[in-house]
Amino acid sequence: MANLKLGKLPERMPLKLTIAISPSLNQDLLQYADVYAEVYGQQESIVDLIPAILAAFIDGDRAFSKFKMTIAPRGQDV
Repeated sequence: MANLKLGKLPERMPLKLTIAISPSLNQDLLQYADVYAEVYGQQESIVDLIPAILAAFIDGDRAFSKFKMTIAPRGQDV
């Protein structure tokens, strides 16, 4: 089995966001969903996988993590 960087998705409460993606990215996401289903034995739609993929990307960005520590969260005064 493949060792995916993305772990199994937790329970989640979604907020709606609409985006447009390229056909090649859509194809990659569909293939990723197939591999995910093979690894975890559970089919997830790309709509459910995309937020976790984005979160994993942001969590893995060291420069952004350092930057986040220097600013107040949105909606809070410094």
